[in-house]
Amino acid sequence: MLRLEGAAVAIAGAPVLRGVSLAVPPGGRVALIGRNGAGKTTTLRALMGLLPLQAGRLVLDGREAGTVPAHHRARLGIGYAPEERKLFGSFTVQDNLLLPAQVLGLPKAEVSRRLDSVYTLLPELKDFAPRKAAGLSGGQGKMVALGRALMVGTRAVLLDEPFQGLAPALALRYAEALARLRAALPDVAILITESSPDLLRALVDTTVQIERGEISAA
Repeated sequence: MLRLEGAAVAIAGAPVLRGVSLAVPPGGRVALIGRNGAGKTTTLRALMGLLPLQAGRLVLDGREAGTVPAHHRARLGIGYAPEERKLFGSFTVQDNLLLPAQVLGLPKAEVSRRLDSVYTLLPELKDFAPRKAAGLSGGQGKMVALGRALMVGTRAVLLDEPFQGLAPALALRYAEALARLRAALPDVAILITESSPDLLRALVDTTVQIERGEISAA
């Protein structure tokens, strides 16, 4: 269970999140819906420790995780695919996928197993594994960011605006990949942010609405 309780976050002294609480159970698929500037990305960054909680708690599987430094959140089994992808352009696709698992110091056999799992879920990544990330389209980069998150997201995966800017064909492929995750990773909690609930209606169990940094009725 990934649970945020009463989270308050400020940026440059301005309150952005005001008492945000939400929960994603193991195997759950939750959509966090809101307009631009509503607090969706800030919520994910707070979950990853990239923004400090001024109040509230983050609990992962019953353990207090809000005090864990940002650079150790991945060790808790949380994978994160930011909206802007943040790929290393001079690295190959495969190197981008391998990097977080290697940084965690996982055994080579485990890294190989996870990479094979990602390629099974996202076969197009294997097709352009040798390509430099700088040569990818925006949609292809989103798929790589998803695969990279899955390399470390053994307990929870956070996806920020995954459909933003995708062409219809790529959006369909991305949606199909998310649908496959349910069968392949039945115990992983997935939290997805989007501006429109229509994009995720068939892919999630629960929709949570955020407006002006507060959770409201969906």
